[in-house]
Amino acid sequence: MKQYNVGVIGATGMVGQRFITLLENHPWFNLVALAASARSAGKTYEEAVGSRWLMKTPMPESVKKMVVLDAANVEEVAAKVDFVFCAVNMKKDEIKALEEAYAKAECPVVSNNSAHRFTPDVPMVVPEINADHIDIIPAQRKRLGTKRGFVAVKSNCSLQSYVPALHPLRKYGISDVLVCTYQAISGAGKTFETFPDILDNVIPYIGGEEEKSEQEPLKLWGHIEGNKIVSAKSPRFTAQCLRVPVSDGHMGAVFVRFENKPSKEEILQAWKEFHGPAQDLELPSAPKQFLHYFEENDRPQPKLDRMLENGMAVSIGRLREDNQYDYKFVCLSHNTLRGAAGGAVLLAELLAAKGYFD
Repeated sequence: MKQYNVGVIGATGMVGQRFITLLENHPWFNLVALAASARSAGKTYEEAVGSRWLMKTPMPESVKKMVVLDAANVEEVAAKVDFVFCAVNMKKDEIKALEEAYAKAECPVVSNNSAHRFTPDVPMVVPEINADHIDIIPAQRKRLGTKRGFVAVKSNCSLQSYVPALHPLRKYGISDVLVCTYQAISGAGKTFETFPDILDNVIPYIGGEEEKSEQEPLKLWGHIEGNKIVSAKSPRFTAQCLRVPVSDGHMGAVFVRFENKPSKEEILQAWKEFHGPAQDLELPSAPKQFLHYFEENDRPQPKLDRMLENGMAVSIGRLREDNQYDYKFVCLSHNTLRGAAGGAVLLAELLAAKGYFD
């Protein structure tokens, strides 16, 4: 695979930092540009971040002296790179405008942000689930008037625990899903030091999260029709999302009803055998085994299992029949790896393998 020069927009935030750690030794992507807000621009990355480095591993030496660019200077950043990752903290309409500006400057954008998730010709992709949605990119380029530029996004971080577990079961006709998510504080860009309110506490509200959890799976399971992606009509989702005192790792408690109820053995076999384009293409960040089932009653647990396969696998446990739905189970994914930066890097690998950055 050829090498690509890449940039990170929003490089000083928690997800931006995670991108930097993932790109440090990436075999395909060479990190050459860091961009952030005007207040960080002109400083070295080390100066701009200061004491706000939130990763458990040290800041890579390769970025410490890199001068941070102003993300608003689109042409300057775009001239240095083949594509950018975007993880900015701005208003949704501002993010939309910024990402489209980069795309129109012929700089593809792989975004961690939610702003474009429901733009009809922007693919929102989990590479194991709906890799074919990248086929909408030519239609998006036509709308934008670009040859290379486009925007592609990853889905919400909480979806990454339960949608992969449900996906191989769709052949049994999923009709209804109830999910309660228990979401780590890093999903809000927080640590225990910066979020004392979460200690000894659970917060039963995360703004916008329940709507995303109910609507985004239907786009993932949708199909391309003409110049847009049309969301699936079913199953019906209902969700409750809670913030819990866990550093990393989103859990989902899932209840599911089928049109053609499978046996427990059939479900376990479907999970064991499931693989997608990310595995078939042997993308560098892809887990070898995407879905892992634990037989123990007390697994998965964030502390024990979130880093499974470098934080890119999904853990499932406690599958059993339910007296209102057909089955219930719990699942877990690492929210800033599989759920955020890692999922975006995997999407970029898929796009690279399919020639969309050339």
